[in-house]
Amino acid sequence: MPARDDRRPALHFVGFRDDRYWNAVKVWGKPDFWHITWDRYATHDVAPGDVVIFAKGEWTQEPRSYSGPDLVE
Repeated sequence: MPARDDRRPALHFVGFRDDRYWNAVKVWGKPDFWHITWDRYATHDVAPGDVVIFAKGEWTQEPRSYSGPDLVE
């Protein structure tokens, strides 16, 4: 008998820095992952079926070519 995959989809928040975070938590619940920006590293954390919520922008936006920590430094 094949093993069942009972894992639930992960919830990702992208770019939340202010009160919008708490508003999103009220609607979606606490995220499993929080990404500073939508970059190539964030895209590698997203598995098929996961839910990604953006603070700004459309869901079709392209990931940035530089990483979130590079923005801070």
